[in-house]
Amino acid sequence: MAIKNNEVVSMEYIVTDSSTNEEFDNNVGKTPLEFIMGKGMIITGLESKILELSKDDKSDILVQCEDAYGEYRDDLIQVLPKEQFAGVELREGMSLYGTNDENQTVQVLVKGFTDDEVTIDYNHQLAGRTLMFSVTILDVRAATEEEIASGIIGGEHAHEGGCCGGGHCDTDEKEPEPVVENTGCCGGGHCS
Repeated sequence: MAIKNNEVVSMEYIVTDSSTNEEFDNNVGKTPLEFIMGKGMIITGLESKILELSKDDKSDILVQCEDAYGEYRDDLIQVLPKEQFAGVELREGMSLYGTNDENQTVQVLVKGFTDDEVTIDYNHQLAGRTLMFSVTILDVRAATEEEIASGIIGGEHAHEGGCCGGGHCDTDEKEPEPVVENTGCCGGGHCS
């Protein structure tokens, strides 16, 4: 029986770039990703295809960039004064979390820096990429009323980030306050 909205789905996945086969994330043999179907907890292109699956199904799902993390946008690269990053040991390529004007957490990538300025990129790390998800549906169950209302599955905060996290950077967030480095390739703090 196909998965329906308001069901909790537990799945394993491997996500790669469809053209290069570069692996971005893999939770096989680790903690499964759990989400409530139809709540926008994972990217739309993946969620729409998972609706066609059932428990124990394995599938390769191709997700175009516009249904994942959006097209890469040059206007989401910004140069900021270095003093805004006081206390942060900057390295090119590092990811930082900050907050935007709406006090939402965003993740930015340090593209480069000089003695006076830091160039950051608000694009999601997977923006502009067509992704291949190899998924295994481990379990499917009806979500409780509390889970549906809160988005919290089994008392733990629902997964919001990772390669499957919902949303993509299509806003004009400005001036992050660096908080912590993200060492994973697809860590949380997506822009939505």
